[in-house]
Amino acid sequence: MTSPKTLLTAWQMHARKQLGQHFMENPAASEMIVNRCRIMPEDIVLEIGAGLGALTIPVARIAKKVYAVEKDHKIISLLKTELALNSLFNVILIEKDILRINIEKFAEEANPKILVLGNLPYNISSQVLIKLIKSRNAVSRAILMFQKELAQRITAQPCCKEYGRITVMLNYCADIKKVADIKASQFFPRPKVDSEVLEITFRDSLKYSENEEFLYIVIKAAFGRRRKNLKNALAGSELNIAAETSMHALENAGIDPTRRSETLTVEEFVRLSNVLKVDRT
Repeated sequence: MTSPKTLLTAWQMHARKQLGQHFMENPAASEMIVNRCRIMPEDIVLEIGAGLGALTIPVARIAKKVYAVEKDHKIISLLKTELALNSLFNVILIEKDILRINIEKFAEEANPKILVLGNLPYNISSQVLIKLIKSRNAVSRAILMFQKELAQRITAQPCCKEYGRITVMLNYCADIKKVADIKASQFFPRPKVDSEVLEITFRDSLKYSENEEFLYIVIKAAFGRRRKNLKNALAGSELNIAAETSMHALENAGIDPTRRSETLTVEEFVRLSNVLKVDRT
């Protein structure tokens, strides 16, 4: 694997800060991540942010097919050359913003679902996660690299300050485990913080919510004013309900109205959502 600095210099390119570009430069770290992903020869992989191919190349050596999404046009040209030099012809490069891609489309030929892989820029990580949650019927697992701060939010427990909307949404529909820690020194240019790789395995069936879309609205409303107690946070939210309705719903769900959003478990959010859905109909 040619170093990112050498490649970028040869192509008269530089990392684009506005795209959050930090390229992995240690082949051993890339191989370690791929090995821990447990990729199989029959897998179809959707890679988010292929970059210079640090993960694309070792993944393509194992998987049946890789759809590599990359927004940067110049990077696409470079990566195309690198793939040819490695005699890898099972990679389809897609020059597009991942947030504008229909993920379900890529699962049509998968058996039964695709595997998602990627080193996510911090500025779109939450948006990508929400997109994956909503498209999870097409995704078996997602192995994603995050800045450590966001990884800690994703894996936080109730009553921690890191516990938030994304935490609850993911824990509602997926099991999450840490795959690896990646030091900032493993990237070029070097970011200010370390990274963490998480494996998100989406569950086939759920046993909680009567209306998932409304559940996500309730979660968003609760965390929208997280410094207030739940009664006031919900009453002042996009749910457009009175304080009396908020109080009634919380009491019927068995939740103290003076609690704050970050103290609720996933199950409590589901109970609250189910009660509120009934109260609003």
